Parts: sequence; structure tokens; C-alpha cells
Amino acid sequence: MPRPISATIHLAALHHNLARSRRAAPDAKVWAVVKANAYGHGIERVFEGLRSADGFALLDLEEAQRVRGLGWRGPVLLLEGVFEPRDLELCSRLDLWHTVHCDEQIDWLAAHKTNTGHRVFLKMNSGMNRLGFTPESYRSAWARLNALPQVDEISLMTHFSDADGGQGIAAQMACFAEVTRDLPGERSVSNSAATLRHADAVAASDWIRPGISLYGSAPDYPEHSSAAWGLQPSMTLASKIIATQSIDAGASVGYGSKFVAQSPMRIGVVACGYADGYPRVAPTGTPVLVDGVRTRLIGRVSMDMVTVDLTPVPNAGMGSEVTLWGYASNGSVLGIDEVAHSVGTLGYELMCALALRVPVQVVD
Repeated sequence: MPRPISATIHLAALHHNLARSRRAAPDAKVWAVVKANAYGHGIERVFEGLRSADGFALLDLEEAQRVRGLGWRGPVLLLEGVFEPRDLELCSRLDLWHTVHCDEQIDWLAAHKTNTGHRVFLKMNSGMNRLGFTPESYRSAWARLNALPQVDEISLMTHFSDADGGQGIAAQMACFAEVTRDLPGERSVSNSAATLRHADAVAASDWIRPGISLYGSAPDYPEHSSAAWGLQPSMTLASKIIATQSIDAGASVGYGSKFVAQSPMRIGVVACGYADGYPRVAPTGTPVLVDGVRTRLIGRVSMDMVTVDLTPVPNAGMGSEVTLWGYASNGSVLGIDEVAHSVGTLGYELMCALALRVPVQVVD
């Protein structure tokens, strides 16, 4: 039989989470963000769960071609725009909307030969200091684009650096509003955190851009859990116990002997390791479910195995179900954010790190 580890993508959860975004912004259209291969889930796997979105936002032309290949005829937005002039040819052919964040992209558009005007999203750097035109140069960039016959319509966008934290969005919102106050065009400012946390951003958005929330992860964990936001996990990573050991007090477990038993205990060996995408740096105490019962990881994560404490589940043994994150068969849920927090990272990273060798099934 195959190795027992597997990932499950839950289409019903994706549909639910998309509907949750719509409830937060009932007057806005929704970009379903599927960059990074749909946050590690697989674009083709999530498509049916997200196809009620108004458009798909992603990173590069290969992803855009895959979405078009699935039969999607609605809007597709390149969030970082094009990377070289010839990319615009595919934008024309596939009717892709694209972000413009620098003068070079305007230069490329000016030289592009097309019979079809492009829909562009002009990005402002309102404080994130990654991509976008400064507030001082934004209006001149808009004027350049507006003068080009290659451009059909200009939308306006920015991205918040602190929508998930205490600093908030007020300064960036004020900057964006001031610079764009009399410019025509639809606005897009709200990512997952802004959509869920900031009504003023939602009110200013003709398009919202939910990403991580679509996949059931809270954008501001641990302040809020996914359940607190009404989100459902879209991915389960599960395996089984493939061996057990009974060890005495003073015995160590795993590489480096980092875990030492304080009393006699029984442990389970699970078919999951860092070669499957489970984080190598996960410490002793990282939560895990065995037969739907919460317990903990002990010792170091190996390439192909982890070890877990079976004290809370004395009847567990060979073949017992192990939930690394997501849903257990008994309905218990281990949120990916909780696992990520134990590791010192975000649910985003765990989703995106799922290894190719892990079999994936899709359920509705």
C-alpha cells in the first residue's frame, strides 16, 4: 500500500470562505487570489470552489494560462504586472488585466502594438515600500497611462502594510484617498485583513482581494482565530502512526536527543516529515491530533517521520489517524494557524510548502 500521508482539499470550505468575504464587502466585486499555485492547494484543485468569484488574481503568465485553460472567461489580474515587454503580447491574446507599478511598465505599454486596449491597475506605494508609484509621482503616472491608446481603462490600487496589526491602515488610506480623490476608475485596496478588520477600506473598494482568508487561515492570528472570523480550513494534512515505542524515564527521542522523557511514556511514530512540507523547526509541544484527540509533537522532525506523545490517547497504535492540521475524522479541527504559531511562522508558509510527493485528493 502507499505511504499513508495525504492532503485533502475541501471545496465546500473554499466556497464558504469566499461567501464570507462577500458578506464582509457586499457592494464590492471579489478577486479570488490564487497566486503561489493557490497558496499550495493547486489552481486546478480549487477552481470549482472559487469559480463564483468575479475574477482571479495571480502572479504570472503561467498561472494565468492555467486559469484560462480551465475555461474561465472572466477577469484575470496579474498582481505584479508584466516582467518584460513581450509579456504584453500574451496579455492581449488572453485578455489579461495587469498591474502597473513602475515607469518601465508604462514604457513597455507605450511601445506595445495592439488592437485591443488593456485594462490596467495603477499601483500606489502608500507606505508598504515594495511596489508602486510614490504619492508624489502617482498622478503623473496616471496621466501617462491615460494618454496611451494601448490603455482602455485604469483602475487604482494600493496595498496595506499593517492591516493585520495595531498600526492599522488610517495613514495609508488617507494618503491614497487624497492623491486619487478626483481620478476616475475603480478602486482596489482591501486584502484579507483589511476586508475582515477595516470597514473603511471595504467602503473604498470596488474590488476586494482576499487571499489567505479564502483558504481558512486568519490574517491576524493569534488576535483572531479562523473560527472567530467564521472561516473553515480548506486543507487537511493527515497521516497515520506506523510504529510505537514505550520508553523509560531518561530515554531520549530523535536526532540530537533533544527530547528526554521525564517519566515512562508511550510514543507514536508518524509518516510525515520535512520532505513532505512539515516544518523541520517545529518544536516539542507543537499540537497534533491522534484519533481526533489533541496531543503534542516531541523531539526533532526528521525527513520522513515525526514522533508524538500518546499519553492522552492510550488506545492509539499502529494505523491510528494523525491530523497534522485540518479536520480529523471525528470532526475535531486543528487550525493551521495554531501549528504555524508554534513554529514561529504563518499558515501561508505551511500551505505553500506542501511537497509534491504528498498525494492530494479533492472533496466537496
